[in-house]
Amino acid sequence: MIEYKSTIKLIKQLDWKLIITVLAIFGFGLVVLSSATHAQITGNYWQIYKQGSAFGLGVLMIIGILLFDYNFLGKYYKALYIVSLLLLAVILIPGIGAERGGARSWLNLGPLDFQTSELVKLTFILSYAKIVESKKGKLNNLKEIMPVVIYAVPFIGLLFAQPDLGTAIVFSCIIAGMLFTAGLDIKLIKRCIVAVLVTLPLMYLVMAPHQKERIDAFLHPDDPTKKGNYQVMQSMIAIGSGGVTGKGLYNGTQNQEGFLPVQESDFIFAVIGEELGVVGMAAVIGLYALFLTRMIYIAKEAKDFYGTLIVVGVMSMFAYQIIQNIGMTVALIPVTGVTLPFISYGGSSLLTSLANLGLVLNVCMRRKKINF
Repeated sequence: MIEYKSTIKLIKQLDWKLIITVLAIFGFGLVVLSSATHAQITGNYWQIYKQGSAFGLGVLMIIGILLFDYNFLGKYYKALYIVSLLLLAVILIPGIGAERGGARSWLNLGPLDFQTSELVKLTFILSYAKIVESKKGKLNNLKEIMPVVIYAVPFIGLLFAQPDLGTAIVFSCIIAGMLFTAGLDIKLIKRCIVAVLVTLPLMYLVMAPHQKERIDAFLHPDDPTKKGNYQVMQSMIAIGSGGVTGKGLYNGTQNQEGFLPVQESDFIFAVIGEELGVVGMAAVIGLYALFLTRMIYIAKEAKDFYGTLIVVGVMSMFAYQIIQNIGMTVALIPVTGVTLPFISYGGSSLLTSLANLGLVLNVCMRRKKINF
């Protein structure tokens, strides 16, 4: 009976506003996805069913994650660290790792390919938060900062080796969010920004050819011969033609006639802009703002600093992905293969998003001590 009452009280402490917001984003995305995949024309709803199944599996993953106190998971941060590095390293072995879009980021499982970095996002957050927790209020000089930086370097290095710059930036945002929350000195933050800006030309020199092409395209947006510019041009045409209220669901010409590339995943926001206009885009951005705001609230209410860091890490990951995906569709940011959370088509990215949401809910439901 006591265990039953404890479970009920934990469930009541879940942030239902956050859960409802995610359901609204996913439901909205599923409708837009049906248009982006032209399911209403072909009658083939396989991708919709697959996305729905992935969501269902993700819900089961959330339930599994909620069964374990996040502090219990944190006890194994060293093991999580090692497993995470192995998952990133194994795909670099020829014959095991599969190449997609110029990056060897996928684990070849016969009929299926799995992007290991998606799982590592979750394990890295659990592991890195434990390291940063011990440095709270002490990140005022290089002597204190270097251990936490060195801890993260192998992850960034392995992602560059793939090379997967987009995911490396995601991890960098997770790291930056946690360090800032732990009290990283503002002067050091300014110096880091200056250092990054100064080293940008050197970073360009060591980039993979396909990454250089994306940077060149971003710097020359009016040149359709640059790889990636065609996608962005079609995206901007689609969004611009949508106007305030859009052309109507399933009536977007750029989308329905096949001019808009990768419209079901990378450029699905352009589908929203063309068919639902400024109103639709504002609604999505508003839902994401509420989504991120709820996580800020949960981070503040966490019962310990470890929980706060976990939520901040997840929030930083989502914030970057949202900004990057929307930004690239309107030519404000170079194109990368970053999907729009809970909306873009893709089982592995959806599962990862839901699993990380599970971490946030785990912290949320245990923010108060249960007394009897």
